[in-house]
Amino acid sequence: MSSEKTLPLLIVEDDPALQKQLRWSFDQYETIAAADRESALALVHRHHPAVVTMDLGLPPDADSVSEGFLLLEQILSAQPDTKVIVLTGQNDRANALRAIGLGAYDFFAKPFEPELLTLTIDRAFRLYELQQENRRLQAAQHPTALGGLLTRDAGMLRICRTIEKVASSNATVLLLGESGTGKEVLARGLHEASPRKNERFVAINCAAIPENLLESELFGYEKGAFTGAAKTTLGKIETAHGGTLMLDEIGDLPLALQAKLLRFLQERVIERLGGRHEIPVDVRIVCATHQDLKSHIKEGRFREDLFYRLAEIIVDIPPLRSRDGDAALLAHAFVHRFANDHKRGGMTLTEDAVRAIEAHNWPGNVRELENAVKRAVIMADGHQITREDIGLDHLEGTANFIDLRLVREEAERRAVATAVSRADGNMVRASEILGISRPTLYDLMHRLGLK
Repeated sequence: MSSEKTLPLLIVEDDPALQKQLRWSFDQYETIAAADRESALALVHRHHPAVVTMDLGLPPDADSVSEGFLLLEQILSAQPDTKVIVLTGQNDRANALRAIGLGAYDFFAKPFEPELLTLTIDRAFRLYELQQENRRLQAAQHPTALGGLLTRDAGMLRICRTIEKVASSNATVLLLGESGTGKEVLARGLHEASPRKNERFVAINCAAIPENLLESELFGYEKGAFTGAAKTTLGKIETAHGGTLMLDEIGDLPLALQAKLLRFLQERVIERLGGRHEIPVDVRIVCATHQDLKSHIKEGRFREDLFYRLAEIIVDIPPLRSRDGDAALLAHAFVHRFANDHKRGGMTLTEDAVRAIEAHNWPGNVRELENAVKRAVIMADGHQITREDIGLDHLEGTANFIDLRLVREEAERRAVATAVSRADGNMVRASEILGISRPTLYDLMHRLGLK
């Protein structure tokens, strides 16, 4: 077993002399040690050891095995893949079998031969690595439908659950939200979570195509339908047959085309320009806009009957400034991604940059943040990205220090989400920001339903 293992070996032994002997015997591993259940559990949460060796007799009653079995259950509950090797006394076969029944990887009777135990530990490390690699391969082959969306905000998580619930139906979905909030990411996630995922996802921006061309883009045309129509061409609706069609910026669809789209939604048939035959099309429609369609209806710019056809399911996406902790969370993720893309590994955000990112309003939402971080990764002189690199040097970047003792109960979720995002998932740092102990933070997150 090489010392290159990133995950350590945890030794749980209350006898100082035996603990020292074990660490000496296994010096080829990166070892950490604990003498009781609480300290061992804290090390498990902090270091995520791949393998644990533990004595069942632990303080405060070393003659009993109750603390040892409780620790075994807690380790496997917190990290089911961890390989626990139980050290038992001679002629203690009953407890050894009970430990195996609870999920222990193996057991050894004391006194043990270090060479044999080393072989077992080595096999346990290798099995753990194989299991993790298998999970990585499965995740790569079967990505989650909403894998492109990164959030810790409670409101956005509810939206994700809504998308997953409606994905199996054919209901038309209307996504409302400011530019850059992730409407297309959610539309693609809806498609990937639906039974249509093996068919095409087709997107068209109704505001980006001139009005005189938009009809042919949507419905297609027959050969000779107009000057330059040299061959029959399918439109976007027909191209998406069997799959999903996203109509982005639906609020900019001309009134004449609104009537034609309404007929398609009612009849599920189209006619190409210059055609005389109705063509049935089976497609899921997802629409998106940053505009207030109800105001457009009052002004006569959008058909009310079309609105109700499109609004079978309405998903209102909040702007980035309203998502608790998401700005810092996304900023850290963008730094990692763009640093890898541009071969600038090891880049991190300074504390003042994170605070400035949290304080900024981000009118362009996630798209603006992404572009700002990408530019900063390219232009930063060193491996530390400051608020000047982000382009936020006009802000003080001095968001208030978070102390959970001063925050009222209804603000706890926001405080925890912000702290965990600011610390980039580092629970030790997050607990320091909040002014509480790490176990208290874990308990609080469990109570609030946060992961």
